[in-house]
Amino acid sequence: MRIPARIHAWQGGGAGLGCALSEFANIRDTMKRPANHHPPPGVAASTPRETSSLGILIADDHAIFRRGLRDILIERFPEASFGEADTAQGVLELVWKRKWDLLVLDISMPGRSGLDVLKDVKQAQPRLPVLVLSMHPEDQYAVRVLKAGAAGYLTKVNVPEEMVRAVTKVLAGGRYVSGALAERLAAELSTGGTKLPHETLSDREFQLLRRIAAGKTVKEIAGELSLSVQTVSTYRARVLTKLHLHTTAELMRYALDHRLAD
Repeated sequence: MRIPARIHAWQGGGAGLGCALSEFANIRDTMKRPANHHPPPGVAASTPRETSSLGILIADDHAIFRRGLRDILIERFPEASFGEADTAQGVLELVWKRKWDLLVLDISMPGRSGLDVLKDVKQAQPRLPVLVLSMHPEDQYAVRVLKAGAAGYLTKVNVPEEMVRAVTKVLAGGRYVSGALAERLAAELSTGGTKLPHETLSDREFQLLRRIAAGKTVKEIAGELSLSVQTVSTYRARVLTKLHLHTTAELMRYALDHRLAD
């Protein structure tokens, strides 16, 4: 299957990977499934995993995005077979059941934080390379996911060709970071590793900060993170202490100033 010329024309043109994937959704699905095929909850319809082929698991809660990403990758890796999951639990079920060569994981998955899923995946399959794909800018999550064991971080504003380069590098055993992130990491090393206050937060504390910045209540946050209201309040107090702040309004202002809010 050939990629339409207009897709190639997007490279460097400002339109992102998300736009390209929407275009690919209009391409005929060449993968045929039985009419009565019904995957388990959280596990999206997928190509059977062939033991002799390259196995790529795509985890994202948007069906159009999964399909478009599969179409992009199959052009470069025609021998690959694909699995798909649209929830955190679906990801873990497929990782436990099968051997994969690569997991492409959205950081924002229904059910649990992508960071938590990443940690569980690396515990279950330490050698499985994980390329994290996200709508969030690199300065919000990239360093955290790399420390958690990811082999790379890519934002969805990137063009399809960059996605293929990242996957190729990770499959070859390397790590993928953008030029901008590499420069940032180098700068941190040259300055002795000075960190901003929010970079000292734990992953859970950082998740809490971003939700507070989005205007969510303690009760709403407790429900999303499957925590008690008291536990969320405790995390909030820790965040205030670490950031040297005193009120929720100050937390929200800090998050906005440092581009941590959606």
